[in-house]
Amino acid sequence: MRRNEKHPESQMLSLGYQADKHLGAVKCPLFLTSTFAFKTAEEGKAFFELAYGLREKAKGEEMGMIYSRVDNPNLHLAEQRLAVWDGGEDAAFFSSGMAAISTMLLTFLKPGDLLIYGAPVYGGTDHFINHVLPDFGVDVFQFTAKDDFNGIKNRLEKDYPHRYPAFIFTEIPGNPTNALIDIEMCNRLATDLSRDGKRPLLAVDNTFLGPLFQHPLKWGADISVYSATKFIGGHSDLLAGACVGRGDLITKIKGMRTFLGSMLDPHSCWLILRSLETLKIRMERQAASAQKVAGHLKDHPLVEKVHYLGFLADDDPQKVIFDKQCLSAGSMIAFEVNGGEQAAFAFLNHLHHFKLAVSLGSTESLAEHPATMTHVDVMASDRQLFGITDGLVRLSIGVEEPEDLIEDIDQALAA
Repeated sequence: MRRNEKHPESQMLSLGYQADKHLGAVKCPLFLTSTFAFKTAEEGKAFFELAYGLREKAKGEEMGMIYSRVDNPNLHLAEQRLAVWDGGEDAAFFSSGMAAISTMLLTFLKPGDLLIYGAPVYGGTDHFINHVLPDFGVDVFQFTAKDDFNGIKNRLEKDYPHRYPAFIFTEIPGNPTNALIDIEMCNRLATDLSRDGKRPLLAVDNTFLGPLFQHPLKWGADISVYSATKFIGGHSDLLAGACVGRGDLITKIKGMRTFLGSMLDPHSCWLILRSLETLKIRMERQAASAQKVAGHLKDHPLVEKVHYLGFLADDDPQKVIFDKQCLSAGSMIAFEVNGGEQAAFAFLNHLHHFKLAVSLGSTESLAEHPATMTHVDVMASDRQLFGITDGLVRLSIGVEEPEDLIEDIDQALAA
């Protein structure tokens, strides 16, 4: 029997693009234009009415191009293709991961609202939630992977009696320790905390495993959000962010994006299209290499603990979550070196092949020190709570031969 739809990795080569409409160009051309000419004044009027949400589309009507801050052929095509991976109705690309997160939250939160979020999250996200949103009158409540459904509800009622969240946000796995939170539990929480027919939206930062190895929308999330700089871009040569989800929600986010001006530029979109074609190949190779590197670290006498999803014990509650919602352990590893910051720095300073740099998910392997780099602005008490110790090192495994990475790690640990 013939399938109705091709696999996502096949659709990345063809979805939404017709070569015969572009002089036979096999790849989508780069549209470096700020504005687009209308055929008639009436067409321009119709496009603006749709862009500003002044009316619904007529049957068979298509929204045309107006201005690259609103839409662009490269942007439109990249969004179509990304939505396929997550099973979303639509997607929106942004100029960075933080642009995606901040635009999304500003779209759905207003002064007096309550945000609850699962920690740990990326340091920049932590800062925006705890230091920027409160300036806009948004209250914030935090939970962690150690909290269960009833524990979260009880603490929420104690800290914010008779208050109901407008939005639930979490990052899964949590950066940098790979902590897992049950997306289905968050969905139940959103349903239970609904009032007057209004359910808080649930968004999951899916950067560490998505869009290949985890699909939050399948488990009840409304929006899957990314730093697309990472695996989706995958080559350390662009900055991008993205949201994927229901069409009505993404339309609202795109409306806010238009006026914040946080959309992704055409050239970066063109690079994203290139990267989406090799996404599965890259992520599968990186995950396979990470398994070998993590296995070596686990047995090293100078390593106290390895945070790697492939090592979850059968009696660990996190293993139940992993087996349910994750399709792979991915390629992110964090480990604790005996000797604290001094030993961690000595290790990092003696690496030859790994690049000492933040970011992750690229073709090259990267190493960094979360406590003094990506998560330096997180409160010290929170870092301790999350397990972000002075001896913790985070590795992002690339596409290199894993034996070479292991040799580099061994000589650096020996130092």
